[in-house]
Amino acid sequence: MSSSNITISINSSSKKPPSFARNVSFPIIIQASPEETVGHVKRKIQAKIPKFHPSRQRLTLKPTGNTKPPSLLDETKLQNALAGLAPGSSTLELEVKDLGPQLGWKTVFVVEYAGPLLIHPFFYYLPRLFYGTDVTHSDLQRLVFAMIEAHFAKRILETLFVHRFSHGTMPFFNIFKNSGHYHILSGLFLAYDLYRPSFSISSSYIKNTWRNDPQVLWACVSLWAFFELSNLITHLHLRSLRPPGTKKRAIPTGYGFGLVSCPNYLFETLGWGVVCAMTGSWAAYLFTTVGTGQMLLWALKKHAAYKKEFGKAYPRGRKSMIPFLI
Repeated sequence: MSSSNITISINSSSKKPPSFARNVSFPIIIQASPEETVGHVKRKIQAKIPKFHPSRQRLTLKPTGNTKPPSLLDETKLQNALAGLAPGSSTLELEVKDLGPQLGWKTVFVVEYAGPLLIHPFFYYLPRLFYGTDVTHSDLQRLVFAMIEAHFAKRILETLFVHRFSHGTMPFFNIFKNSGHYHILSGLFLAYDLYRPSFSISSSYIKNTWRNDPQVLWACVSLWAFFELSNLITHLHLRSLRPPGTKKRAIPTGYGFGLVSCPNYLFETLGWGVVCAMTGSWAAYLFTTVGTGQMLLWALKKHAAYKKEFGKAYPRGRKSMIPFLI
């Protein structure tokens, strides 16, 4: 492959380009080195259309026939994209699609987890506003409140300082759909159910039952803390396998990974299972069931990706999320 620059012709994949590109004449012609990447091309497009941020751009090869080409990854070198062209050709034809306004994944996750973190204190400290009466909280309510606040604070801190994301952004409007799961199920529903008078210190559901036994309650808290810490350990291990600024992956091993591909999801589920058992709350069971179902789908997808990427090197007996089952 020659090291001389190549010509790239970029057309809009839509008949109606975004409003900020209406005065742009397509195709856009740019020059680039074969050693440059798709990410460099996106920045060159932005140089010609300043409002067309790279996060909004999806670049593909020009379609041939009825086959829809896949998106080109930012780290793909142009010389690799040229591999399928005729010998001697130095013109690369691409199409660009506007993905709409985007948000960084860190922002998305912080917004998601901040919802329950802020919603629960309102129900806990202002019961008269929601239940029409004051509530003398039981030990169960006090402990579960602290556990839930600690959980979502942990999630925010992990988002800011631990997780490395393979995808940089997501569509802006998806944040409302994604946040609904947390803000409604683990926020409004769970908070409303847990801090109501039926769980108070004088309630027959609590008084003179094991749910008011300090030894049982603290045993539950200890088990929950073990699962939370285990979840953190798996996240730290996954972080160690991905160098900063890359999407590189390695086969994770140890601490749960010997049994399943996604022990972080397993420990997350077990931690919420403790909350369900402690409280018997319908809202806790609803949130845990929905969340576990979603995590299982993610685990199956990640498990398949591991097997595809590493082939025979990936441990055959390892399941996706639930040991020995699935």
